[in-house]
Amino acid sequence: MISTYRKKFNQEFSQEKYNQVKEYLKQKSGIEPTFRISESPLFLTKDFKAKLIEASESIIDQIKALPQNVLQNAIPDNCRVPNDTEKPHFFTIDFGICKNENGEVEPQLIELQAFPSLYAFQRVFEDAFCDVYPFLSELRNTISPEDFKNHLRGLIVGEENPENVVLLEIYPEKQKTAIDFALTEKLLGIKTVCLTRVKKNGRKLYYENEGQLTEIKRIYNRVIFDELDRIPNLKTEFDFREDIDVKWITHPNWFFKISKFLLPLLQHPFVPKSYFLNEFPETEDLKNFVLKPLFSFAGSGVNLNPTKEITDAIEDKQNYILQRKVVYAPIFEDINGDFSKAEIRLLYIWPENNDRPILMENLARMTKAAMVNVDFNKKDAIWIGSSNAFFADE
Repeated sequence: MISTYRKKFNQEFSQEKYNQVKEYLKQKSGIEPTFRISESPLFLTKDFKAKLIEASESIIDQIKALPQNVLQNAIPDNCRVPNDTEKPHFFTIDFGICKNENGEVEPQLIELQAFPSLYAFQRVFEDAFCDVYPFLSELRNTISPEDFKNHLRGLIVGEENPENVVLLEIYPEKQKTAIDFALTEKLLGIKTVCLTRVKKNGRKLYYENEGQLTEIKRIYNRVIFDELDRIPNLKTEFDFREDIDVKWITHPNWFFKISKFLLPLLQHPFVPKSYFLNEFPETEDLKNFVLKPLFSFAGSGVNLNPTKEITDAIEDKQNYILQRKVVYAPIFEDINGDFSKAEIRLLYIWPENNDRPILMENLARMTKAAMVNVDFNKKDAIWIGSSNAFFADE
């Protein structure tokens, strides 16, 4: 989308520099990325960024205006956690990069979450591109490294001692996002703890920290709560639904409240029309829609070509939505003259005393397949995988 930067990047690109980017990430984190790193960043215009921000601000306004009982209805009864909060600590919003009928590039909402994404990783990823391709530094994030760290520290650690704050995940060493855990530990001085290793005594939680039982006062939660029931023989000392003396960052209920559940309730030119499956009108054509379960992760359960037979067979129709299909635009040219499609996730934090969230970073994903998921790409494809977007005035 920005011809000068795309041309310069493609001219400077080499396999050696791609390896340098990955080596930079490994050196900073201490571990190898377990997901595919794209060879290229995205270059997006100031005008496109303005469209992203305007749409996001409108969506935030609409969410803030919703009655609390509407959001509460999104939480499955078996997943309600006590001591809910007025707002989420995190807010992320995904847009597909598309073209409208006039050929203009515009964003289209894909989904939104109040769940932590790869905040620490994406900042280092941006640094990696700038280190290997110095000309990119003129486009880098305007939030200084110190401000970025202080924002995250204030949100996650707060006034507590870092040893009383943990990043909580289930089997963290097996997660694809393990590199982000490692970078978060380095950035904030907190430990990553597996849910199975948390100890409970009364209303208090503890973990073993260098041989000593240490109280957990704040949890930077990376556990997808509703996925725990799918893990066979899982044994833990505490249940999320228990009333415990801990501060959740962010509270697990928000995973459900800010989710695909909201898509049928939002209105904006950059928000594709969506319906709950049980409310899908006969006037609409099913072939124009994508079927999505309300609560799924990394694209699981998505059906790009639903049929009436498929939708009729679903019993819990209230837990699915149909979202009007979004056509991603193949506009990101690689070194071979082929083009990738992409989507961009805006990573916000929402401090408790702030009326509105703060945009911290972005996460981009590139693909040449029907879905923005590396598993669906050909193995020899390039310009695919996890990326980062740079914005310019062009």
